Amino acid sequence: MADGIVATALWTLVEEAEIEALAGDPSDMQRFAVGGATVVLGTSGSVIITAAGDALGGSGVWSAEEVRLIGEAPAPVTKRLLGDLEAWGADESSLPIHLAVRVAEGLLYLGTGRRGRAHIMQPPDGGEPALTSCGLRLDTRLSRPVLDRVRPTASAPGLPGLGWLEHVDGDRAVALEQFVTGWYPAADQPQPQPQSRHPSSAPAGSRSTPGRLQQLYLLAEQRPGVLGHHNHILPWHEVSTDPLGELLVFGAENQGSFYWSLPWTLDEPEDDPDVWFCVFDETPIAEQEPLSGFLLQFSLFEAAMSADYVGLVHSLSDRRIAQLTAPLQHVPLRPFRPRAPTRFYVAPGLVLYVADSLDDGKFDLWAGATHRSALQTLPESNVEWISFDG
Repeated sequence: MADGIVATALWTLVEEAEIEALAGDPSDMQRFAVGGATVVLGTSGSVIITAAGDALGGSGVWSAEEVRLIGEAPAPVTKRLLGDLEAWGADESSLPIHLAVRVAEGLLYLGTGRRGRAHIMQPPDGGEPALTSCGLRLDTRLSRPVLDRVRPTASAPGLPGLGWLEHVDGDRAVALEQFVTGWYPAADQPQPQPQSRHPSSAPAGSRSTPGRLQQLYLLAEQRPGVLGHHNHILPWHEVSTDPLGELLVFGAENQGSFYWSLPWTLDEPEDDPDVWFCVFDETPIAEQEPLSGFLLQFSLFEAAMSADYVGLVHSLSDRRIAQLTAPLQHVPLRPFRPRAPTRFYVAPGLVLYVADSLDDGKFDLWAGATHRSALQTLPESNVEWISFDG
């Protein structure tokens, strides 16, 4: 029966009993509710049924390649999906996982999937770990009509605008503030940044924060995400001199491969100094933009990297890049990052960056959006996305 459904009923409506039979003998089945989804475990496999919809943070179809199961799972479900954990002994994760979505007409069978990225919660008392979220990669990519049926995209409540762009060539402090406050919602309670307002005790004897950096720290009090999720701007109390004592290290790459620095001086710092890109044992290279432009580029890069909805593709030709960026607006700044020169393009609720690839004449592209509909504004193109949440 299982083979018959896989071969003949992909993306068609099936009866609930028919889909559950894929898990095995009904007398040996276990049923669980996990984050709005139904999980059926049997001796022949697993069945996961989610509801049609597009709720951020809920179980359901996420993209044409992925279904997400989100919610604390009971021990049998954790054991089945994370069978490679030593704590569970016998590995059950090799059993097939069948996926279906409940639509208005019934159940739509999506085929089988494989466990992808998962997160577990370890109880503080040392008890058994519990699965809290799991991505399930579909073995057969959904067509656009099927995707629209099982994951209808809601309209955006309001996308961040592009008014800040008109200030990039003029008052970059205004551009940075307008972009940050438009992209990041303010926290309910301000998050003070240590030594951000009055860093009189800052390391290396510097007497105050450079004015441009001070602005970012002030914005971070209500929007801490502006200091970065991928790479990081260091809180001022963590800023220190580089190994040679010549520069102040104020930003760091997420794996520690490089860092960003400012000129160190006992005098009052410049308001908009040069920024130096540093690899530990190599000669520093100046970023093409001073601090005012660098902080805007850093903010755009981190906004894209940390977005809820992303698209990623490697090694595109300049012709493909031109097609994908044609409806977007270019941010008029010189390229960011000396080792991988990066340019930015934007639309309401969307930041897209293009970086030089290691392949000669090719480019890597990453797009991040505040809402799925913003990502869907990218033009249709014959691109093999590594990941695309639109």
